[in-house]
Amino acid sequence: MRVLVVEDARALADLVAEGLRDQGMAVDIAYDGLAAAAKLDVNGYEVVVLDRDLPGLHGDTLCQMITERDERPMVLMLTAADSPADRVGGLGHGADDYLVKPFHFPELVLRLRALARRRPYAKARILRTSGVELDPVRRSATRDGRTLDLSVKEFEVLAALLRAGPGFLSTEALLEQVWDEHADPFTNTVAVTVGRLRRKLGSPPVITTLPTVGYRIADPEPDPEPGPAA
Repeated sequence: MRVLVVEDARALADLVAEGLRDQGMAVDIAYDGLAAAAKLDVNGYEVVVLDRDLPGLHGDTLCQMITERDERPMVLMLTAADSPADRVGGLGHGADDYLVKPFHFPELVLRLRALARRRPYAKARILRTSGVELDPVRRSATRDGRTLDLSVKEFEVLAALLRAGPGFLSTEALLEQVWDEHADPFTNTVAVTVGRLRRKLGSPPVITTLPTVGYRIADPEPDPEPGPAA
């Protein structure tokens, strides 16, 4: 899941981003509304954590701009105000959820995952291909019934490949979805992570690599029907 944290309190923004990265999310940060708008024009996000009181461009205005986008991200609005009028106001500008500061971090994580599942074009919760099953909610993955002990990034790469299947995902697409905007485009991180994932998935191999194109997981092609005997 790729998340944009928009918060002008830098210490809080950095703390939230660090915590979300520990949960396996790819996180970018914007410290004002204008920087956030620029990042939204360049990158695709599933959820935006949006402080309502922002310099440069107010959170309400930015929220309205987001709601006008095609395939827009979901918006979780943060605010220090807790009156019913404030909550109604934030939701009235298009926010999908609302969280009052200070908040408990585990609640933030649960709400973000719930919002990602609610996106109109979100795929099915349980992802299944080639004997591999992955549950993003329970954070569990199996291969032919065998539990897979995956690192955070291995889990997210597997989820991205299953969602994209049977299509290919390029190295650049995986960097964008699983890491963040600071990932080095020339790094071998993706290849190393996919290599570890392949070993943990075991035989027969299910991840296909096509040079210059990328990686994919797809159900095996059925064997051709035998032709008539000569």
